[in-house]
Amino acid sequence: MKIDHIAIVVNNVEDATKAYQEALDVKDVEFETVESEGVKVAILHLENANIELMEPTTDSSPIKKFLEKRGNGLHHIALETKNIEDEVTRMEGCGIQFLGKIRPGSAGTKVTFIHPKSLNGVLTELCSKQN
Repeated sequence: MKIDHIAIVVNNVEDATKAYQEALDVKDVEFETVESEGVKVAILHLENANIELMEPTTDSSPIKKFLEKRGNGLHHIALETKNIEDEVTRMEGCGIQFLGKIRPGSAGTKVTFIHPKSLNGVLTELCSKQN
């Protein structure tokens, strides 16, 4: 496994992107709106991983609820695996709990989330490219 991205919830994705670009000298950025999650996303491509900035676009977005409760900050880390199905089966055998099933993600991926209680309070996403 490797770190795919670190996701950060922000009030304003454009302002946050400018700040991160300047601070980290990042040139490669792409924007995406994920209607199903109610978020606008900026993906800052770093050499060894990505930073994903997320701004809620709807009041029903889970990101909106997170932002209201906790404010700007770390939302989750995402780990890329070659075979998400095998990894979920292995982890379930270790007692890891998941939040839902494996589902399609953005950019042609499959994703699922590990319950924060399983990993010391950190929401963790598993992702793999769909075959």
